Amino acid sequence: MRRGLAAFLLLVVGCSPSGAASSISTVPATTTATTATTTTTVPAITTTIVATTSTTNPYARPDWLGTRLLPLRPDEFGEVQPTPPEMRDRRFETLDLLPPPEDDVFHSTIGPIPPDVRARSSWVPECPVAVAELSYLTMSHFGFDQRFHTGEMIVNASVAEQVVEIFRRLHEARFPIEQMRVITKDEIDAHPTGDWNDTTSFVCRPAVGSDSWSQHAYGAAIDINPFHNPYYKGDLVLPELASAYVDRDDVRVGMIFEGDVATQGFAEIGWGWGGHWSSLKDWMHFSLSGT
Repeated sequence: MRRGLAAFLLLVVGCSPSGAASSISTVPATTTATTATTTTTVPAITTTIVATTSTTNPYARPDWLGTRLLPLRPDEFGEVQPTPPEMRDRRFETLDLLPPPEDDVFHSTIGPIPPDVRARSSWVPECPVAVAELSYLTMSHFGFDQRFHTGEMIVNASVAEQVVEIFRRLHEARFPIEQMRVITKDEIDAHPTGDWNDTTSFVCRPAVGSDSWSQHAYGAAIDINPFHNPYYKGDLVLPELASAYVDRDDVRVGMIFEGDVATQGFAEIGWGWGGHWSSLKDWMHFSLSGT
């Protein structure tokens, strides 16, 4: 997703007043009276006024994003709080962690996880999947800032090509994704701020509210725009500031709905969608197992 132009106003005020000084002599009646006039020229005055307009970025990320720690609930999630006004129709720019593409064509790569990526990921030997069973993807995506970016994702190697094809379709449909990146272990353990919005797959963690491994821990689940498509069960909303997006009748860009390009694409490869669940809603979530 923004450009301002500086406006320059030149006001020229010209002023050239003239003043007259008269000299009169009294003479006898037989002589002629003569008036001598002198003229003084005042230099022209030029005034220049410069008016400027400030450039604002309508997609700018708030400075406080990711820094406001939420009070904790007994279940150790953050307290659910009202959605800040600037997030009720969230359209933030993408932070380029990888070089962006040079054109609007979809680009992708599939390969082993590079050592530096593995080191900053959430993978540890206790995870239920080996590093060799995972693939590292890079994929072009369209951002809320109306530009194209390069995202990254770790997925189970068995589904890598299918996942790339789905994101190719999202790219072609210009479905916006705010951020696509690998989640670190430190982020899993971090104090909640309730404002994250990372599209990702592999995260070595248990399922929400469970001691069992999440499908994310196998690289067999994908969350898309979590803030726009939150997890919702009872009084719990994740991310905790995304409660405005629980109202699915208020349609905003970045949201996922039945029959759209995302749900159709995953349905075609046999993945389930958390938006279909009855006991809770997890609109961000697609998984190979359907759980």
